[in-house]
Amino acid sequence: MKSSTALVDEARRCAQLFRLGRDIEAALVMVDLVDAAAPLFSSSEPQQQAWTQVLGAVLHCQGRQDWIGVADWLEYEMVDLLQQH
Repeated sequence: MKSSTALVDEARRCAQLFRLGRDIEAALVMVDLVDAAAPLFSSSEPQQQAWTQVLGAVLHCQGRQDWIGVADWLEYEMVDLLQQH
């Protein structure tokens, strides 16, 4: 299991890839990031709700191919959530 610090770094790296237009590479990194981070938020209902909200927003942006939106949610909201954990 990756530490919260490593996940924060990975979220920022993923956001940067989206901003650079490397959406396929970024999407692969994002899958690994979500798989690694999800178990951290299963212990309490408020954390799980916050995680679901952030993940839903990321996926909504991804569905619209709004790569800057995805990057913003990853770099700011997901990082904030990971740092709170």
